[in-house]
Amino acid sequence: MQNTCTRNQGWTGPPRKWCSTSAPNPPGTATAVPLFLFRVTRAPELRQDSPAGGAGRTPRPFGSSSTPHLATRALSYSASPSCWRRMASSSSSPAPAPAGESLRQKRILSSKLYLDVPSSKAPVVYSPAYDISFLGFEKLHPFESAKWGRICRYLTREGHLEKKKLVEPLEACKEDLLVVHTEKYLNSLKSSYRVASIVEVPPVSLVPNWIVHKKLLYPFRKQVGGSILSAKLALERGWSINVGGGFHHCSAEEGGGFCAYADISLCIQFAFVRLNISSVLIIDLDAHQGNGHEKDFANDGRVYILDMYNAGIYPFDFTAKQYIDQKVELVSGTKTDEYLEQLDNALEVCKSRFQPQLIVYNAGTDILDGDPLGKLEISPEGVVTRDEKVFRFAKDQNIPVLMLTSGGYMKSSARVIADSIINLSNKNLIELGNQLG
Repeated sequence: MQNTCTRNQGWTGPPRKWCSTSAPNPPGTATAVPLFLFRVTRAPELRQDSPAGGAGRTPRPFGSSSTPHLATRALSYSASPSCWRRMASSSSSPAPAPAGESLRQKRILSSKLYLDVPSSKAPVVYSPAYDISFLGFEKLHPFESAKWGRICRYLTREGHLEKKKLVEPLEACKEDLLVVHTEKYLNSLKSSYRVASIVEVPPVSLVPNWIVHKKLLYPFRKQVGGSILSAKLALERGWSINVGGGFHHCSAEEGGGFCAYADISLCIQFAFVRLNISSVLIIDLDAHQGNGHEKDFANDGRVYILDMYNAGIYPFDFTAKQYIDQKVELVSGTKTDEYLEQLDNALEVCKSRFQPQLIVYNAGTDILDGDPLGKLEISPEGVVTRDEKVFRFAKDQNIPVLMLTSGGYMKSSARVIADSIINLSNKNLIELGNQLG
């Protein structure tokens, strides 16, 4: 099969371009996507010393008639001006499944995770199985492992969202996980010692592995299923929230930082195949660098990454940093006003550089003042404003947005997230169906 960069095949709207090494999906295999989602996905290059994170890697080419040869990271044009040299040796999709891209697509198309969700339900995804109760071991890590259920209880008990309107996802099975992860990595999770290292709780290494899978990895796999389903709901409804997920330290071949599965990479790979989209923006506003998805999409021009994080804390992944399209590095002690100003500037720069068909928003609350790991000083009101800015950024451009709750290491995180969702509803940025004003 020939590598091709194709412009406007079967398309009568604005110019668009994408690269592919595989045949189009068979008729009937992709979910219909509103026509407004197709748009030019790369604007002219910004200088590397531009403000608000312009000094990340240089933009990757995503052509239009007004976009000439742009500099790229790890890419260069071949003798043929219509294709990229890297495509001679690899697929346009990152981290191809060991058995090949065709097997990856087969796994995605045969997956049961894309449930048909009735319109009576809100695009808010949660399962009681998200919450981790693991013989008390969960208390040995600063992560608040019951925050997901507490968020939903705040919303339902206060009358903002009926419990019956929540969407429960399926668990991601091994075939689903192999869409991104290698067999070797998944096999490594059969070692309790390996899992203990990933979740940073040493006593887990002493627990029989079947218990580790039941009590710890199963809740993670349910959240992965939630992230994958949430991308579908975002394209259908315009927005969605997975009350869990956001495991941004996990890549195809390596877990860490309490992240055992790469749900961000997985939900995007599913969306490329099942939702027939070709451009995704990751806005990662967790306090930590999102090194997992950065490595997974290192050579994928369809994904643009805006990462705003505290550069003085874990993971110090300097290899992954070079794959960030637009990075905003903060210092410990950054306060609310400065943070929000930096975010405004970064979103403005991002808007001029890339126009996606889906936004994956990693909305960690470890930026809160007092968080023991994030070490920033953002007020609860600042977190609420941050989320509102991202959703307004998406709505103003008619771009579907998926929110993941990601990190947060204080018990107050659940209350802040619930308040943020309520604010989004009150500002008519989302529709829960039970607004109280």
